[in-house]
Amino acid sequence: MTRLTPFYENVRSHYDLADEFFALFLDSTRTYSCAYFEHEDMSLKDAQLAKIDLALGKCDLTPGMTLLDIGCGWGSTMIRAADKYDVNVVGLTLSRNQYQYIRQIVAPIPSRRRMEVRLQGWEDFDGHADRIVSIGAFEHFRLERYDDFFRKCSAILPSDGRLLLHTIVGFGQKLREMGIPITREDIQFHRFILREIFPGGQIPLPDWVTDHAVDAGFKVERIQALQPHYARTLDLWVESLRAHRAEAITTTSEQVYDRYIKYLTGSAARFRSGHIDVMQFTLLNQHHVPE
Repeated sequence: MTRLTPFYENVRSHYDLADEFFALFLDSTRTYSCAYFEHEDMSLKDAQLAKIDLALGKCDLTPGMTLLDIGCGWGSTMIRAADKYDVNVVGLTLSRNQYQYIRQIVAPIPSRRRMEVRLQGWEDFDGHADRIVSIGAFEHFRLERYDDFFRKCSAILPSDGRLLLHTIVGFGQKLREMGIPITREDIQFHRFILREIFPGGQIPLPDWVTDHAVDAGFKVERIQALQPHYARTLDLWVESLRAHRAEAITTTSEQVYDRYIKYLTGSAARFRSGHIDVMQFTLLNQHHVPE
């Protein structure tokens, strides 16, 4: 098999912008993905923890298991898994900033379980795990690697292992069938995201996820859409970033501030209009697929 090189440069161009900048609009757990407002009066932090619990709750974790977190961000899912679910966790990130941040915050946390972060892509992971969770990373993997990704996950997991995949999804030409118009502004915004926010990214269609997962030996157990929750999450991020405009510009630049306001507000609008959604796919590994 040809060795795949992780997309380090594309990922770092976004996530290594400045930790201080992201801290201005994310909650204190630095969770950079869709929150889950289980109750109307939840704070953003509580809704982020609820989202993590929603994902981990689908993994059927038992104490002492090993969980692999692919695209672990700033470590909130790792910490929650070790603390609440009593499991060992290995987190993978391509971001130097995230890697260094997690190493610093995890070190002083008392835990009888192992929390290890690696500056590594799934392409280079050579271990095994009982469960896999991946929240907000699949958008960086690209269609041509989906078969490799799901085969890799199947090989990492035992025959009854679970993969919880949380990703933004698009609908392509099906939008017209859904009665949702695609305007020139929508096309321009999509190009802006790929050019200036997430270079090299690719939002999958739901069928791309399920078809490639099934081909690799997974059974699709459940799909849960969280569309309105992401719109609300983005609204809160925008509100916080605007409240810290001066600090954001000092930390980065006015150009970066304006770019992120455009990205966050435009994304919120497209979750509301139905152009995009975010889904959690619960996938059950039915057999080992040798690499």
